[in-house]
Amino acid sequence: MGKAQLIDYLRGELALSNSAIAVALRHGEEDASQLPMVLWQYGLVTLEQLNTIFDWLQAQSA
Repeated sequence: MGKAQLIDYLRGELALSNSAIAVALRHGEEDASQLPMVLWQYGLVTLEQLNTIFDWLQAQSA
């Protein structure tokens, strides 16, 4: 699972804006797996959305 797939998911399924994703990318680590936590830390996703992202990430790695 690459960063591009995760960003596509965030845009498509969670309807996150490009600006919200850009903020997280600027403040996040290079590792795409850190992106969901950065989004949550900056208040760009709810805890429920964060859990949804983790569920999706887990399904992608299975």
